[in-house]
Amino acid sequence: MTKLKHIDSEYTISEAYRYLANAKETIAKSPIAYGRYSDSKYVREAAGMVYLAALKALDVYFVSQGIKQAELPQSIEEYMVFIKIKIPLNGKLSAAMTIVYQNMHIFAYYRGGTALQMVKEGFENARKIIDMIDKLMEKTATHNLLAEPKTLYKTKRKVNKE
Repeated sequence: MTKLKHIDSEYTISEAYRYLANAKETIAKSPIAYGRYSDSKYVREAAGMVYLAALKALDVYFVSQGIKQAELPQSIEEYMVFIKIKIPLNGKLSAAMTIVYQNMHIFAYYRGGTALQMVKEGFENARKIIDMIDKLMEKTATHNLLAEPKTLYKTKRKVNKE
């Protein structure tokens, strides 16, 4: 793990990626045997972080669309309604969020599920959600306001001295 100083605000897409990276570090602490993770403690911790990473990405998008922090969804049902209303072409995103919610939040976090494929599918779908939101924000002008700033350099024109 690289120790970088964290200076981003709470509502950036890089924060969602950071949650996901922390979850990967946590899940790596659990040994794998017979198609399942052996230590449910690490699975539960990682599952919670993965679920929060997906929610964080959605929050970033909603805030970028003018929704105030106090008006952000408070339950999974509200998140699903917000996805349907606020995000264009939301079928894949809704499906990915359902998988993350079921696999990571319900089965792994609350019920202590340790099945390797279930957890991997949860990680993959959380990554899909974050990537989709990141791409969606690139299409809108708000991306640079909330995500890590990208430095644009002007290129010098070559002048013909003829």
